[in-house]
Amino acid sequence: MRTCAVGTAIRFAYILVHLGRLVACFAGPRIVAAPGFEFFEPVRPPRSFQVMAHRGEARQAPENTRPALDRCIEDGLEWAEVDVRLTGDGQHVLSHEDRLAAGGSPDWRVSGHTLAELQRLDLGVAFASRFQGERVLTLADCLELARHRLNLYLDCKAVNPEQLAAEILQAGMERQVVVFDRLEHLRRVHAASAGRIAIMAKWHPDCGIQPWATAHHLAAVEIDAHEVTPEVCRAFHALGVKVQTKNLGAWDRPEFWDKSVEAGADWLQTDLPEELIAHRLRQRFKAWPVRFSLHRGAGRYAPENTLPAFEKAIRMGADFVEFDVRTTSDGKFYLLHDRTVDRTTDGSGPLTSLTSAMVDRLSAGSGFSRAQAPIRVPTLDEFMTAIQGRAELYFDAKAISPEALAESVERHRLETRTVVYQSPDYLLRLKEINPRIRRLPPLRSVDHLEGLAATLKPYAVDASWEILSKDLISRCHALNIQVFSDALGRHERVEDYLQAIEWGIDLIQTDHPLRLMRAFEVARR
Repeated sequence: MRTCAVGTAIRFAYILVHLGRLVACFAGPRIVAAPGFEFFEPVRPPRSFQVMAHRGEARQAPENTRPALDRCIEDGLEWAEVDVRLTGDGQHVLSHEDRLAAGGSPDWRVSGHTLAELQRLDLGVAFASRFQGERVLTLADCLELARHRLNLYLDCKAVNPEQLAAEILQAGMERQVVVFDRLEHLRRVHAASAGRIAIMAKWHPDCGIQPWATAHHLAAVEIDAHEVTPEVCRAFHALGVKVQTKNLGAWDRPEFWDKSVEAGADWLQTDLPEELIAHRLRQRFKAWPVRFSLHRGAGRYAPENTLPAFEKAIRMGADFVEFDVRTTSDGKFYLLHDRTVDRTTDGSGPLTSLTSAMVDRLSAGSGFSRAQAPIRVPTLDEFMTAIQGRAELYFDAKAISPEALAESVERHRLETRTVVYQSPDYLLRLKEINPRIRRLPPLRSVDHLEGLAATLKPYAVDASWEILSKDLISRCHALNIQVFSDALGRHERVEDYLQAIEWGIDLIQTDHPLRLMRAFEVARR
């Protein structure tokens, strides 16, 4: 059993050693000290602080839905904050507001409809067409989804405390949940679960610390980021109480992240988990264990090959940003990966059949989220002007002549900050035009290395991940050639990154920066 503040489950040896304290706890609300509630650790080895995504990764998927939670798991986050409400027939579902933004009617309220009625609504299409058909998520399904993978902060908007406790216990999720609500409801959750479920309340300085926290059996407190201090964190930690800082809105930026972590907060709630983790790792490492490039910008967190994707990549500390360039029917250059605009814009057809005026009217953001519909397909000049000097350029010359590429790079004075990926023949022409622009040919077979080194003298090779080895990397380095490789698809794993880093790879290109950063954390332990 545990003290009131931390539940009932504890090792038998601890009970024997601290029997006197345990008896005192059950005799009244006074608790002298507490060992702390033992939460599940989704990320091992654990970080010094844990990240809590507000309503899941709600900037990349509809809030409080399965995809928003799946993204937290894929990114290796420890926590997701979700909102819980009762339907008209008494079922707990995830929704921040009582009114649902679905169904085309303002009359759709969680409290006014049955679960069966609510699950006919499409909650995804309002965010983006790619989420069409996403349904309201029940608490039971949420708990099952998160089990052994993600901890949950249940923000109780309108719940039945006893029913909530029963659902958590039935799912075996008591070590993966903290319940946030009014104190009167938290007391009922605590009683209904016999202290097995962790509860958390909002703290402000006028609450006090020891009498308030122990009287209410709190396992954690939420503190607005501007109010947290080292002294407050130490006082709560002495009671075995976790500290979560609310880093939202004006507090969701580096100075408040630093303030929270340096004060000793255990969990940071944020809308920008990817930037928070990258920022804190950059503070810790100063230089990454290996350079990395973000594929088409940070395309996981913003529409690929757009200025917001590249701005995000820079904020996440990318050494290189990779981008693709193609040409319109009237000879203008735009950032686009595919031959056609169908997948990444609201238009259709090959780029070569469209004029620049037609491309300028397309949305490059609506497919990612409706909120980003105003984002346009950037021209090459717009991109180079925006990014100048803040990251190196990984130029995938999909459909642009070497002459036009060299002219653009020279005009922006980026010859020494650009590496160009294309075929050996293309790069030989580019070398003749401007040998200062760095060349990056593909390397699909070890047998091709000597020939590329002799004829092209590349800055680096883009080696297929399938042929990577310590020997290959050593051979390239002996020829004064760096080794880049794409960990795209099945090699986006911490184990694969760590192996390549150990072999001495120079740059890893990724679609999953937080997975790569997790490898950085492990490599530097």
